[in-house]
Order: sequence, then structure tokens, then C-alpha cells
Amino acid sequence: MQRKSCRRRGGLRPRIHRRRRLLHRNRNRFLGRSFRIFKSFGLAGVFSLCRFEIFRRAINRINNDTMFGIPKDKLKILKRLNTPKKIQDFLDTLKINFEEDGDTFLSPLAVLEQKTCHCMEGAALAALALRVNGWPPLVVDLEANKIDWDHVIAVFKQYGKWGAISKTNHGVLCYREPVYNSIHELVMSFFHEYTDKLGRKNLRKYSAPVDLSRFDKLGWMTTMEDIDYIPEYLADVKHFPLLTRKQIANLRKANKLEIQIGDIVEWISKTGDKL
Repeated sequence: MQRKSCRRRGGLRPRIHRRRRLLHRNRNRFLGRSFRIFKSFGLAGVFSLCRFEIFRRAINRINNDTMFGIPKDKLKILKRLNTPKKIQDFLDTLKINFEEDGDTFLSPLAVLEQKTCHCMEGAALAALALRVNGWPPLVVDLEANKIDWDHVIAVFKQYGKWGAISKTNHGVLCYREPVYNSIHELVMSFFHEYTDKLGRKNLRKYSAPVDLSRFDKLGWMTTMEDIDYIPEYLADVKHFPLLTRKQIANLRKANKLEIQIGDIVEWISKTGDKL
């Protein structure tokens, strides 16, 4: 009669054996490294290695608590937004900033404090959340013609494809899944819905991704003041055309149903504006 093995999958004893093997392997590696250092530099070298390791761990703890100089309470919020989907879900909970008291360009920390933002402010907050969680803080400016508003999105690359995080009052200009091969392809996904009340399709140009780390010296991540230098830079940076003149002249207007869908908004200002 064949004896049953105690090493069944998921059982207690195999896990104990694996843990012991791992401990022995790590101990042997540490002893081997320590012996080599002792052989080369003596006991003082081993003590130096221990002090360096303690110092390194202390620095890591400090960096985790004060990353980029962001206050702990705000950093805690940002660290929870560790995927693009979570960032978009968080932005969707914030009210639209109708700028009823004049133009604003709230910093990410000011947005977290006031719980309101428009597209540019939301893109900056999304870029900061991406950066805190190991992504580059990239934004793209979508430039409309003279009869419509520009739009700013935060972009990210996942599984080799591009996606976008977008704060908008219109459902048709919202989050884009990371399924696009290029920034141009991603931007074109906004084209048909980028219409006005007359059904005109107004999206014309786009910028290359702008890394907001270029503004680190200006303190965009930690200030409570307006960050108007970012939209000013986005307005001046090189933009790439989406259409030729012939294509623009041949554009068909959106039909009544498309206009109605595009006119649906989530927030309405006190004065009745939809933005």
C-alpha cells in the first residue's frame, strides 16, 4: 500500500519547509556577504555595512512619509489613488469649478482642500496622483478652434497602450481606457464628441505629453497658490494638427440626438451655466 505524502498542496508542512528554506538561503547570503566584507575591510567594514543599512531604511521611511514635501494627510489620499481607474473615480466625486468669482488654476493640494476643479486642475491632480504611485506625471492639451474651449487630460501608458484621465462636466469627454496605440489615436477618440450646441466639431490640435516634473522648482505639487504657469506653458507649447483644411471644410455637423447627448451635464452652476 502506497504511503500518502504529507506534502499536499496548501498544507501546513510544505509551507513550513518553504519558509525554512527561504530563511536558510537569506541567512547564508547575508553571512557570505558579511564574510567577504570582513575579509576585505575587517570588523569596521561590517559595522559600516550595518550602519548604512539602518540609515537606508530610515531614509526610506522618511521619504514614504514626506514624499515630494506633500503633507501627510494629502499624501495619504493620493497614495490610495494607486491606479488610473481609482484616480478617475475620485475626480468624478469632485464638483466642477465654474470659476464664478473669476479665473482660477487651483493647485492639486488646493483641489483636495476645496473639493472642486475644472479640467486643467483635475488633470494636474491626476498627474500628481500618478506620480506619487510611480507613474510619470503627463498631461496633454487638446486645442479647439476659436469658437470652443480647450481641454486638458492626464495620460498614462499601461500594457503598452495609452489611456486618459479626464475631469469634465460632459460624459462624452471622460475617461479613456488604455487601449490606444499612440497619443494621436487617443486624442482622435475625443474628436466626434467635441461639439458645440450647433453640432460643429471643434477639436483641431493636440500637444505632445508634457511632463509636469519640469515645474518641480516652482512647487506645483506643494503650493496652495494658483499654478497658472502650467496652462500658460500648455498654451505656448507646440501643437500638432489633427485635420487638413479640406477635411475641416468637409466636416458633417452632429445630428440633433448627438447634440442632445453632448448637452447632458453632471453639474449646473448657481446661475444655470453648464460649462
